[in-house]
Amino acid sequence: MKHLNHTSIVTHLDDTRPDELAHYPVIYQQPIHWGEMDAFNHLNNVVYYRYAESARIGYLQALGMFDGNMVTVLAQSSCQYLRPVTYPDTLLLGVRCQRLGTTSIVMEYSYYSLAQAVIVATAEAVIVRLDSKAQDKQPWTHEERERLLALEATFGHTPQL
Repeated sequence: MKHLNHTSIVTHLDDTRPDELAHYPVIYQQPIHWGEMDAFNHLNNVVYYRYAESARIGYLQALGMFDGNMVTVLAQSSCQYLRPVTYPDTLLLGVRCQRLGTTSIVMEYSYYSLAQAVIVATAEAVIVRLDSKAQDKQPWTHEERERLLALEATFGHTPQL
């Protein structure tokens, strides 16, 4: 498995994708930094949410939806910590759409530790699309829905509709 020393987004199947992330269309690669450790020398819980945010933006970029014209808001997020993560390590965050609603997306994340070779956390987030004034919900366009479903299908995943 290739280990990169910088943050990157991988959107294609290749030898760097562990089997546990095979059905995630976007893989966000994030090295762990020493300053992100808590008092017990574990990755601080709030850092997982920052990583999810970056991975979510990468997913929207892969769809061509993060161009400055779209407004989204985070409506809900949760994270389940399965194993402690310590420095040094690099996480691969698999990102996919769990459910595609009319104006929302439920995103699903799996955090894979390269050092431990296992999923160390899972998470979910609900994002809602808003109009350009960020006041009213706005439906995903037919084209956006088709792009999202096509990307997911490329990796053998079908979101709930």
